[in-house]
Amino acid sequence: MAEAPTYRQPLPSMLRWSLLGFTALLASCAGMVPKGRPKPATPPPPAEAPVQDGLLGDKARHRIALLVPLSGPNAAVGQSIANAAAMALIDTGNKSVRMTTYDTAAGAAGAASRAVADGNRLFLGPLLSEDAAAVAPAARKAGIPVVSYSNDAAVAGNGVFVMGFSPTQSIDRVVHFARSKGIKRFAALVPVGVYGRNASTAVIRSVESADANLVAMKSYERNSKSLQKAIADLGRSQAYEGVLIADNARLAISAVPLIRKISSQQARVLGTELWAAEPSALTAPALNGAWYASVSDSRYRQLAASYRRQFGKAPFRLASLGYDSMLLVVKIARDWKVGERFPADRLRDEDGFVGVDGAFRFGPTGVAQRALEVGEATPSGVKTVSPAPTSFKE
Repeated sequence: MAEAPTYRQPLPSMLRWSLLGFTALLASCAGMVPKGRPKPATPPPPAEAPVQDGLLGDKARHRIALLVPLSGPNAAVGQSIANAAAMALIDTGNKSVRMTTYDTAAGAAGAASRAVADGNRLFLGPLLSEDAAAVAPAARKAGIPVVSYSNDAAVAGNGVFVMGFSPTQSIDRVVHFARSKGIKRFAALVPVGVYGRNASTAVIRSVESADANLVAMKSYERNSKSLQKAIADLGRSQAYEGVLIADNARLAISAVPLIRKISSQQARVLGTELWAAEPSALTAPALNGAWYASVSDSRYRQLAASYRRQFGKAPFRLASLGYDSMLLVVKIARDWKVGERFPADRLRDEDGFVGVDGAFRFGPTGVAQRALEVGEATPSGVKTVSPAPTSFKE
């Protein structure tokens, strides 16, 4: 069996200086990380023996498997998550956790089997919902919790926790905010596919719970002809005051001029958490005044700056999931005896945790509940119009 790629902690010394610039961020995440100034990383240990002797022979540290794609079309995203998770270990000065990274691109189930055989007690990842479903059987059999980076609530439960950014929560937050500003009649454009189906359900439930009316909802294929037809159909029913575009910001830029021309000149445009991944697109004139809900970027910008200094390029937005999941492990590891099973019940702390992406907690279904802010797109950048709660006690 080939040795799985391993990120050994601590990392090379060139990362040590990033601790100085990142101390403020860690202090602001005090609900997640141990108190006190992070300690500098020590020099790397001597080269270890192969996995069969080295990993299984390591009795002094908690073994954590990071399951992400390191090859194939999602390799850059997976590497970004892995880099950020490794940064979290360094930034906290933690020496009790050993993270081993397994490539899921060639088969998530096989990666999970190798991780089980190597003695790992917790799975961080995988990234894709289908991969989360694939690793779940092996994890359950071994009594290993899975903290997936997917945003698909359908894979949560029975030992699988979903940490990704949920479109359901984003839509609910922005719909209720719009309702508080007097918008009562909503319309929605949703793409064909899993994301669109989840968004459709979220829109219906959110509008109903906000005591408002959903006057029209149309689906479309991601091409100009289908999108134009959906928008034209949208305007054939009752007039609407707010229209949710459940897609990325660049598609919204294409959709809004059509909405203004053939459907509604005045309706407030609403977006989802997908918009947060495209900050440069949010300055487009077409989106001026549009609202969307997402996690706050204030701490993430500090993480991104530190990441760029270390790796010479910007991280993918999902890198924060790797960082925050490792902060969660570091906190729980303080009361977790090496060699014992991971205390999964600690993941269900009702008070939640605070990380780079703000306050979050795992709800009864195993899906991360997040404190979201509402931002407004403007030509000069996004401005916050409704701040995210700082905890679940607010």
